[in-house]
Amino acid sequence: MSVFINICYLVAAVLFIYGIKGMTSPKTAVRGNKLSAIGMLIAVVAALVDNNVVSYLYIIIGLIVGAAIGAFLARRVQMTSMPEMVAALNGFGGGASLMVAAASYLEMQHLANASIAKGVPFDHPPLQWSIALILSILIGAVTLTGSFIAVGKLMGKLGDTSQVKMFKAIVKVCFALLIAGSIYFCYGDTMHADTLLIIMIVICLLLGVALVMPIGGADMPVVIALLNSYSGLAGSATGFVLGNNGLIITGSLVGASGIILTTIMCKAMNRSLTNVLFGGSMAAQAGVSKDENDAFYAGKVKMASSEEVAMMLDSASKVVFVPGYGLAVAQAQHATRELASMLQKKGIEVKYAIHPVAGRMPGHMNVLLAEAEVPYEQLVEMDVINPEFAQTDVAIVLGANDVTNPAASKDPNSPIFGMPILEVYNALDRYGQAYLSPL
Repeated sequence: MSVFINICYLVAAVLFIYGIKGMTSPKTAVRGNKLSAIGMLIAVVAALVDNNVVSYLYIIIGLIVGAAIGAFLARRVQMTSMPEMVAALNGFGGGASLMVAAASYLEMQHLANASIAKGVPFDHPPLQWSIALILSILIGAVTLTGSFIAVGKLMGKLGDTSQVKMFKAIVKVCFALLIAGSIYFCYGDTMHADTLLIIMIVICLLLGVALVMPIGGADMPVVIALLNSYSGLAGSATGFVLGNNGLIITGSLVGASGIILTTIMCKAMNRSLTNVLFGGSMAAQAGVSKDENDAFYAGKVKMASSEEVAMMLDSASKVVFVPGYGLAVAQAQHATRELASMLQKKGIEVKYAIHPVAGRMPGHMNVLLAEAEVPYEQLVEMDVINPEFAQTDVAIVLGANDVTNPAASKDPNSPIFGMPILEVYNALDRYGQAYLSPL
């Protein structure tokens, strides 16, 4: 039976890998999601036929309740609120690892007490088990509170804080206490460390808050990606605690892919991961004077009516739409698609320029435009579309000012200097004018 279960876990892991690979492109993302779902189903079934399952009653109840809640949330959540849902799911994953590992500790403690009561010597758990247990509990607790602080920031319930130094001090104290406590737990009397474990859980819950609170709302997508990695690492550690190969593999994949995604997003936003975690974001705003901005835009920006924009589009041969979070908030993807269809009927070439962090998380804009049935081949990544702006007649920026701001490449004093952007100003330079219009 164990051989069959491990083969199932291996098949599930392969499907997970192909699923992740499929999600690297909008064209194959749906297929990748389905492959991953099939892999998870296989892993769940393999876990349920394991001989270690004591009772199926609570498992079935959990499946029914969890599936009902998940289906309800998935149907009700707005596309613009998807980052909050992802952050919350990360928190639930961390909380699950925390509780499973804690339950395993209590079970091991019960077995130890029962053996001692019968006069039978009880072997101390191996060091590897103790390390996996403490990592699962601590990382899970940090992920739990950190994720829900991220949710609060994304929802606007928690603003950016100016007490960065205070939170830095809290983080340092928490790390020092946790390192000392973890060493004592692993090398001391593990089976009689209830109080120590509870204290460390409380410290980790506080650490999750202290790590995320000073980080600015603009950097929450990076934080969510990192917390997703944490939830995977916590799950992998829990797999070592339970001796479950499927959980180890799944958690490792989530942890590794989360770290890779975090690195990509830091690069796309010109952020240092260390700075985002411990220094806050945009805390020290560089002084960009109004005169400098006026000098850059002087004579290039003017208001235009919808009719004037229509005239420009009528004479254009190539149009690039640049969607951002503002488009998502306005739910303007369908109207944009209709305008694009009208332009294509006139023989005008239409493309969509997609910044890596357009929207509020990677892939957010791709999903939003796919909902409006925008053809995948029209979605062009930043590195590919940037050289084309110089040959673009009209670039329409739709709520994407943050990822098109030329100060990022032209003004060393700007707080976003160095951040890769969509170079729409090259289309502006072609005609020497930028128009602001209530499209």
